[in-house]
Amino acid sequence: MIVIRPVAASTISNLARRDVDGRNRAQAPSGILTTSVRFLIRLVLNGIAVWLAAYLLPGIYLADARSAFIAGAVLGLVNAIVRPLLVFLTLPFTFLTLGLFLLVVNGICLAIVAWMVPGFSLSGFTAAFFGALFISVVSWLLNAYAADRRRP
Repeated sequence: MIVIRPVAASTISNLARRDVDGRNRAQAPSGILTTSVRFLIRLVLNGIAVWLAAYLLPGIYLADARSAFIAGAVLGLVNAIVRPLLVFLTLPFTFLTLGLFLLVVNGICLAIVAWMVPGFSLSGFTAAFFGALFISVVSWLLNAYAADRRRP
């Protein structure tokens, strides 16, 4: 025996709002607000990574938590602006070392941040090298954990 049930109007309107992919068209697109919130979350996560590096690694010194978050923000800017230029200028060394020279470039970027941010200092290049390696891994893990998994 076949039972036919009436369909509510809200169900029909919900089906009409769906795209071909099955996504709901009524949802607001990922706009400026969500992008800026993601950017702020990444800055905070970079600050946490800098604080962890100063806490766990010898040779990296922080005056206070504010300096860690400022260093995280400046590190994000240095990685966005200065690092591509350094990567381009050191491309022959990067090819010769099969990409390992990029670790040195990361250390240079961290040394630039220590030079720019008061309250954040490094004892030498070894601290910058291992600190940059540690900060890269920790911020990568934190960003991967906090990433939006709904994006295709």
